[in-house]
Amino acid sequence: MAVVVSELCLGVRLRLMIAAVLIGLLLVASMSVVVSAEPSLKPEAKLAQNYEKEEVQINQVMKVSSTLKIRSRRYVHVWPEMKIGWKIVVGSIIAFFGAACGSVGGVGGGGIFVPMLTLVIGFDAKSSTALSKCMITGTAIATVFYNLRQRHPTLELPVIDYDLALLMQPMLVLGISIGVAFNVIFADWMITILLIILFIVMSTKSFFKGVETWKKETITMKEAANRSQLNGNGSQVDEFKCEPESLNNPTAKETQQPKRPKVSLLENVYWKELGILVLVWVAILALQIAKNFTATCSALYWLLNASQIPVAGGVSAYQAIRLHKGKRKITSKGGVGANWTPYQLVFYCFCGIIAGLLGGMLGLGGGFILGPLFLELGIPPQVASATSTFAMAFSSSISVVEYYLLKRFPVPYALYFFAVATVAAFAGQYVVKKLIKLLGRASLIIFVLSFTIIISAFLLGGVGLAKMVDRIHRKEYMGFDNICSY
Repeated sequence: MAVVVSELCLGVRLRLMIAAVLIGLLLVASMSVVVSAEPSLKPEAKLAQNYEKEEVQINQVMKVSSTLKIRSRRYVHVWPEMKIGWKIVVGSIIAFFGAACGSVGGVGGGGIFVPMLTLVIGFDAKSSTALSKCMITGTAIATVFYNLRQRHPTLELPVIDYDLALLMQPMLVLGISIGVAFNVIFADWMITILLIILFIVMSTKSFFKGVETWKKETITMKEAANRSQLNGNGSQVDEFKCEPESLNNPTAKETQQPKRPKVSLLENVYWKELGILVLVWVAILALQIAKNFTATCSALYWLLNASQIPVAGGVSAYQAIRLHKGKRKITSKGGVGANWTPYQLVFYCFCGIIAGLLGGMLGLGGGFILGPLFLELGIPPQVASATSTFAMAFSSSISVVEYYLLKRFPVPYALYFFAVATVAAFAGQYVVKKLIKLLGRASLIIFVLSFTIIISAFLLGGVGLAKMVDRIHRKEYMGFDNICSY
């Protein structure tokens, strides 16, 4: 009975999370219709009112023509010259901090990268989004490389859940491709409103999940201390301190096997699942490259875009069917919730698409959605962070290639900040692993996740709102952009 109630509560919480995101999307779309319609209604009213006056009619035609020219004008990128100075130094420090936190929390750090690139370095908003993807890719690749030999905190498994990644990653990649196109179409103020709504919801849920996990760890450590006093053996305290995640997983103690301290890389990687994910990455990347050699908005252009759906959807459907039939299990949960219903599988795949869409549109890594989602599923913090970063490594790298083909960022800046993010990710993983081993609290990962999201909300939201007010004062066009003329 308790398991049924917990599953119902989990479903309700996940529905509320997705509902908040969809409400944000609807709000942005409705407001954009009003803003984009306003410039065109006034000229039509004046033309109708002064229809018989030839001079007024000519003036109105000239105004409409001027407005159309403004709307069709190509977006102007701002790329500062790369030279050593206080901007590079301060930007590097912020980038190092953001990459370290993003690596630990499994979110990439895009919410810190974008404001830094805009406010400190001086890039325009859309170039900052593209450059942040380069930095997220560096963070993700370094984190994955570090985690390839790491083990599950309580079970005899890799820390990366390859079965969970195989279900979510193709949908994440598909969503990223859609999000990159939306980044071109949507105005900056629309993206800002959506971002603030999303980040407040995600940071709040992550924080309360961290508090819940902290309390469970405290209870576990007190029980371990009491048992050690009764047995006159203090060694059990250390054992429980290193594995507080067992309370996230009621069957962990039953399924736990004697853990080996180290295993070879060949044994710690599920090569079949990894191979499938690489094939998906290559196929989607090939379609993206081919698309950029076609005329924008041509029939072949849209055909290549649509071809991504069967590639990504087919792999996720294949994994979903195996999970539903019990041929595969999300083993990182220790067997809890092994029976997956079709409704759950479709819902989680939909979450993957939403995560990718928002990641591509906002210049984030998708981990802002996947991290909290995995925690809600009962995945231990270490596994949730490692798996979401593993999925991000594929999706963000595709975004980098696509942005490069669109000439959305300067290569020297991209290479430099890629290197900074890579070093910071290794440092963050090493330090946090030592802290978890010392304090016995994996909830630190969840708090880092929540902290990174809320800081990103303040930074990105503040920058976006300031720019929105400035554009309103200057009476600039704030509607949708035309992807076919970009």
